[in-house]
Amino acid sequence: MAFLRRLAGLVALLWGAATLVFLLIHLVPGDPAAAMLGEGAAPADVDALRHALGLDQPLLSQYRSWLSGAVRGDLGTSIQTRRKVSGEILRALPATASLALAAFLWALAVAVPAGVAGALARGRAPDRLLRLLSLAGVSTPNYVSGPLLVLVFSVGLGLLPVSGRDAPGALVLPAATMGLALAALLSRMIRVSLVEELGKPYMLAAAARGEGKAASVLTHAARNALPPVLVVAGLQFGSLLTGAVVTETIFSWPGVGRLLVQSIQRRDYPTVQGCVLFIASVYVLVNAAVDALALRLDPRASARRAG
Repeated sequence: MAFLRRLAGLVALLWGAATLVFLLIHLVPGDPAAAMLGEGAAPADVDALRHALGLDQPLLSQYRSWLSGAVRGDLGTSIQTRRKVSGEILRALPATASLALAAFLWALAVAVPAGVAGALARGRAPDRLLRLLSLAGVSTPNYVSGPLLVLVFSVGLGLLPVSGRDAPGALVLPAATMGLALAALLSRMIRVSLVEELGKPYMLAAAARGEGKAASVLTHAARNALPPVLVVAGLQFGSLLTGAVVTETIFSWPGVGRLLVQSIQRRDYPTVQGCVLFIASVYVLVNAAVDALALRLDPRASARRAG
């Protein structure tokens, strides 16, 4: 029953996201067809585009048609390229996925040693410095960190390319930009979880047996501190995958986020609808997967929900 409830909730969330995407485009003031063609468009051309997009149909009929198409994976046709929106998204998806994965791995490589070091040096100067750096990382948005990294490593040092995907090293700066805040957040989570575990009786028993502090942290405390960190990491990976709009725009990275921005600039409403629905769906599905992982890692949470 718990599985069926979660499945029903997932379907309801996806339906709600699709409905909101439809309403955001169709209930805004003005004529979408006229906006797509521009102010100087002939009335006949506007009427033809409205008919081609089904905008001359009743709103409920438009909604049913669009929702049934979305269920089948048909998100309409791009006004700009005259190609299927789903195909446009699939072509851009590998770039976004590779960028999100690289940012996630970079964040883990920074966060794990920083979090462990902070927990082992709790209250001392290294811990205070790491906490200050993590606070700065969490507080710095992508649209600030991205240009700063470009100024230092591209303009100043000339080590890395500014934009694009094909040049050697092109992935480094976008991944670092996206992974900076995640690394800061995860390092704080790892530190807090480990500090909590270090004060528990089994750690005192390990110290009484003569085990070194670092060894006991890695063999005992880390295993118990891992579940909440994994849950947060999973949720943040969903955010990386769906929230790359700013970073992809800064570095001209040809992913779904940049496709969305370009479609908004070109007033390509079918592609805008498709991108927003795709982003919302990915976020919902990743959150559902992480929720299932959390229940798997912590059976007590499942028991509490069942109760």
